[in-house]
Amino acid sequence: MKISALLLGLAACVLSATASADAPIVIKFSHVVAVDTPKGLAAEFFKKRSEELTKGKVKVEVYANSTLYKDKEEMEALQLGAVQMLAPSLAKFGPLGVKEFEAFDLPFIFDGYDDLHKVTQGPVGQAMLKKLEPKGIRGLAFWDNGFKSFSANTPIRTPADLKGKKMRIQSSKVLEEEMRTLGALPQVMAFSEVYQALQTGVVDGTENPISNLYTQKMHEVQKHLTLTDHGYLGYAVIVNKKFWDGLPADVRGQLEKAMKESTDYANRIAKEQNDKDLESVKKSGRTTVYVPTAAERLAFKKALVPVHQKMESRIGKELIEAIYKETEFDPSKL
Repeated sequence: MKISALLLGLAACVLSATASADAPIVIKFSHVVAVDTPKGLAAEFFKKRSEELTKGKVKVEVYANSTLYKDKEEMEALQLGAVQMLAPSLAKFGPLGVKEFEAFDLPFIFDGYDDLHKVTQGPVGQAMLKKLEPKGIRGLAFWDNGFKSFSANTPIRTPADLKGKKMRIQSSKVLEEEMRTLGALPQVMAFSEVYQALQTGVVDGTENPISNLYTQKMHEVQKHLTLTDHGYLGYAVIVNKKFWDGLPADVRGQLEKAMKESTDYANRIAKEQNDKDLESVKKSGRTTVYVPTAAERLAFKKALVPVHQKMESRIGKELIEAIYKETEFDPSKL
């Protein structure tokens, strides 16, 4: 997004701020996924509850599917105040300089939602959100999407099956290391460009929660999907700190209530949506879905857990160990 477009957004914010006192407070909520994904549905739920709880004092405008900003542009737009709210995937905070968030990218660090929520809904997660404030960002909540699985145009049964494959990833040093550990070739690419890249063979495969794979129709251009559940993909709902701190206290309290309800809703539907979309992928007949045996999944786990130690200097050994403590994970017992 050119700077001129950001300046136009800022100008619109100034105009709205100087409008009549009766005009609603506008929150532009931008995201990059489809409306019918867990994040898309939760954003719409937040819009509904915010407008109800504030009795129309707040108007939430949701812009889905990268219609306002793409992956790389939206964080700058938030910091400049051109949008007020985002829910970027957790990998986006590493490039911003808050590398602690890359802990969420570590493969097999969470063995399911129970482990995950001990961190995201506990003191470790809250301390991580606080680290965004020097960047002019207030972290409000973590929203689940789901656990990622590998897809490609050739069968994936063992870690060696991904050797030499060009695999799309988000911009994340942890995910780059994950793919290199498997012998794959990591390809950083915006989410909105992945379908075409898979269709044309620019990349061979990717990793996604099933809801992303299905709603972006990636299953139409990927012949094989293996349900590894090897990594977590979630979001942090964030706001421009100056905007948030400047809200009337009663309005901010109502929005915090709306966010709490939206987070409960988001996390409830994430698993439901992924399960439903998996059935749709199977019914499509376009992709062969493979469920690895316990031994096969353990082989992936043994191959990928060494990434944790490789990333200690980047993410912080203390943080990784704090997560281990919360989830009672001991890598030495693999």
